[in-house]
Amino acid sequence: MIGERVKVSLLYGEKELLLELPAERVKTVLHSKDAPALEDVEGRIRELLDNPIASPPLKEIARGKKTACVVISDITRPVPNRIILPPLLSYLEEAGIRREDILILIATGLHRPNLGEELERMVGKEIMDNYRIENHIARDKSQQRFLGKTKRGTEVWVNRLYLEADLKILTGLIEPHFMAGYSGGRKSICPGISGVDTVKIQHGPHFLEHPNADNGIIEGNPFHEEALEIAKIAGADFILNVTINRERKVTGVFTGDLEKAWEEGVKFVDKFVKVGIDEPVEVVLTHGGGAPLDATFYQTVKGMVGALPILKPGGTIIIASSCSEGVGSEEFRTLLWSSESLEKTVERMYDPANFIIDQWEVEELAKVYKKAKDVYLYTDGLSDEEIKHCFVKRAEDLEKTIIEVLESYGKDAKLAVISEGPYIIPYVK
Repeated sequence: MIGERVKVSLLYGEKELLLELPAERVKTVLHSKDAPALEDVEGRIRELLDNPIASPPLKEIARGKKTACVVISDITRPVPNRIILPPLLSYLEEAGIRREDILILIATGLHRPNLGEELERMVGKEIMDNYRIENHIARDKSQQRFLGKTKRGTEVWVNRLYLEADLKILTGLIEPHFMAGYSGGRKSICPGISGVDTVKIQHGPHFLEHPNADNGIIEGNPFHEEALEIAKIAGADFILNVTINRERKVTGVFTGDLEKAWEEGVKFVDKFVKVGIDEPVEVVLTHGGGAPLDATFYQTVKGMVGALPILKPGGTIIIASSCSEGVGSEEFRTLLWSSESLEKTVERMYDPANFIIDQWEVEELAKVYKKAKDVYLYTDGLSDEEIKHCFVKRAEDLEKTIIEVLESYGKDAKLAVISEGPYIIPYVK
């Protein structure tokens, strides 16, 4: 083994980083299990629009409806919108809904709007030029309608355009999510098209500090339960969710009932993304997911949290992320810059009077440091000043940093590589 090298590839923005690491130091390289891509995605979608899960065919639901709202994910999610939207939109027109009466609503949550070339990359030029597309703006209360409160007391504010549509359809991607267990389904509504007064409570510490608000956990996850209740209050007539493999090709299509169709998708993807290791390691190497996810440090935190289950207490996480758009929102930056201690910052979050948008990602970063001693970030997108305020250390030379960190733990220390970053769920068997 001594002298042998292990080749490792990490997604980094629009490219890949290729590394060669000493084999005697690499405990394992974790990959998702092979999920075969569907050969005819459009045909499968059309088939399942007519044969959905726990729901009448979409054409029956659409009968007599005059307007439709189709919710899609924003640029931060690798949803194959250009593949899944054309068959859905043409199906709606065949069902009698005029093109001019179909609205595509981008579920931005609290992220920025997607416009221009970015929007074209998401949906394709033909759809961008021929359909009405709107961005949800969570901070604009005039866009929302109040629908009451959840059992836990969260005020439910949801996009007015969505609520006014006769036919409400959610699309999305089912993949691991570090708070909600899995994305897709109900998340298109909360946080996707919910108002800031809703999101700030559902993303608060009373939900996120619960041990079940974590990757791959649905049962007893309060974040998931609240999102589902909010989605049911708002209503959804039909969902079209997909799963993808490591090549980002569609592997599964799940249509129909808001809850039951999504649950079938979760069962499917769960078989492929959970990957075990015999014992935790001193060092974990991972990445921020590549483009579009790793465009900001805000999103990069997901990759750090995803590494925690296989990290020994006091271990080190090394993560590569392009951060091509910098730190993240102005609010997130302000909170990081004003935080002398992550622990004290989280303590202040329990008082709603101290609420700051995007505070939950600082809270997740604090979770990282409850277990990790250090986090090293390899990036071209952040200055040294920004690195300092992000509570991480810069990895100037990625291979050199890996070796130096391993040596700091002794000659027997091992490295685990999470080859697909936040898109898989590692665990100790």
